[in-house]
Amino acid sequence: MELTKASPTQEYGAMLLRVSLGIMYLAHAHLKIHAFTLAGTAEFFATVGFAPWLAYPVTVAEIGAGLLLIAGVQTRWVALAMIPVLLGAAFTHWDNGWVFTATGGGWEYPVFLAAASLVQAMLGDGAYALRLRFARLGHAP
Repeated sequence: MELTKASPTQEYGAMLLRVSLGIMYLAHAHLKIHAFTLAGTAEFFATVGFAPWLAYPVTVAEIGAGLLLIAGVQTRWVALAMIPVLLGAAFTHWDNGWVFTATGGGWEYPVFLAAASLVQAMLGDGAYALRLRFARLGHAP
């Protein structure tokens, strides 16, 4: 199978998805820190069956993923790494039903974001990405 170069439209589409996902991750980290507080987020994690301490690495992951996605650094790996976080979020809302406006929020939004992250991993960086690559040990960059 022959690979073809992506069109400018595809490159800009991948960039738009990448930046949108990055902003969304930063927004959710902001909510955890400023609206719910980290202690409150940890308490919520406990009520849905997760270890409370997981609130802290999840928030750090959201901040890191948001910044890396916006910059276009290791986009495929960052998007893939966040899928388990999103599926965990879907799990916490599963009993609330489909619609996110339901009391406690529904599961469709985090599942959609997991799918969007998978699509981002498949598409790659897109336009205006830093495209930093990390050298393997023992290999020249």
